[in-house]
Amino acid sequence: MKALFSFFLAFLFFFGQAQTKFVAKPQAVPHHETPTLAIGAKAPDFRLPNYDGKFYSLKDFAAAKVLVIIFTCVHCPTAQAYEDRIKKIVVDYKNKGVAVVAISPNSPNGLLLEELGYTDLNDDFDNMKIRAKDKQFNFPFLYDGDTESVSIKYGPVATPHAFVFDSQRVLKYNGRLDAVEKPSKGANAEDLRKAIDEVLAGKELTTPTTKTFGCSVKWAWKTEYNEKNEKNWRSRPVTLEEIDAEGVKSLVKNNDSDKLRLINVWATWCGPCIMEYPDFIDIHRMYGARDFEFVSISADKLEKKDKALKFLKEKYSGVKNYIFKEDDIYKLIEAIDPKWNGALPYTLLVEPGGKVVYGVQGSIDNLKLKKMIVDHPKIGRYF
Repeated sequence: MKALFSFFLAFLFFFGQAQTKFVAKPQAVPHHETPTLAIGAKAPDFRLPNYDGKFYSLKDFAAAKVLVIIFTCVHCPTAQAYEDRIKKIVVDYKNKGVAVVAISPNSPNGLLLEELGYTDLNDDFDNMKIRAKDKQFNFPFLYDGDTESVSIKYGPVATPHAFVFDSQRVLKYNGRLDAVEKPSKGANAEDLRKAIDEVLAGKELTTPTTKTFGCSVKWAWKTEYNEKNEKNWRSRPVTLEEIDAEGVKSLVKNNDSDKLRLINVWATWCGPCIMEYPDFIDIHRMYGARDFEFVSISADKLEKKDKALKFLKEKYSGVKNYIFKEDDIYKLIEAIDPKWNGALPYTLLVEPGGKVVYGVQGSIDNLKLKKMIVDHPKIGRYF
């Protein structure tokens, strides 16, 4: 009976452990000086959650002859450009006693929507999980976005920034992976590979430090510009112009711009429209500085124009907003898409020249739409 009771307690403990999930809580962090860890310094310890919820610390890599810690992130185009090279490093050195771990140093609180023009994801923990699974990362990708306490000790300058430690966890190299950002240029993390090879061989490093290039680390205390940027966005004028069927047809043809155009037809009486509308504003803020624009068309009756404008102002819709001015709503339906049966909301993503690359009746798949936008040839993930 005693053994059965002990087994029951153990079962409850392990079951409880399995059910425990890490919940990210990005916090305000006071300003810190963040000097980069000096060559010859010992690796600061850490205990951080992987994207799968498992925690890692230095002791988990104790058997490695060389430990490579790369500070990288999700949103940065340079970081994305190096992901496959990091995966290749893992494969090429897995039988040579080299462990590779990535850490995201960015606080989600320090990131602007306008900094997400080359990505579909931000740097919060949930988006890290999506990116790691999408790219099938073969290395731990740890989250330090709550307090950045580990990143502060290492002092990465940009993402990505690599640190190479020997078997005693003494820093031998810090800097770039290689000197070529774009994956298409054929670089293969030559600087990082050379550093790893020399540490494995017990040699003094030819070049122990190199400069890094990429997105700056988003420290949690750097929020002044975020607040200013948000204030600027909210001060943008919000207008609502009347448009007829011919005008709508012209928007869909998209012959008057060289931009990828996202069009959403909505109404104040449509619950799903109201719920998802802020997502469209976020998408515009992400990609609006590039060859992209969001246009809204209200299907409210013209006598409800003030109500529609009031809603748009509440959502800070400082984009091109239209309201259909003709009485025959079926003219709007035909002008947008003859295949549309008229149920709201309705969304189109249209190339210059009018080719529809995404069309959906009902609520959008936000992640799918953002991926489609950033992976479109008019936009792209890299500079």
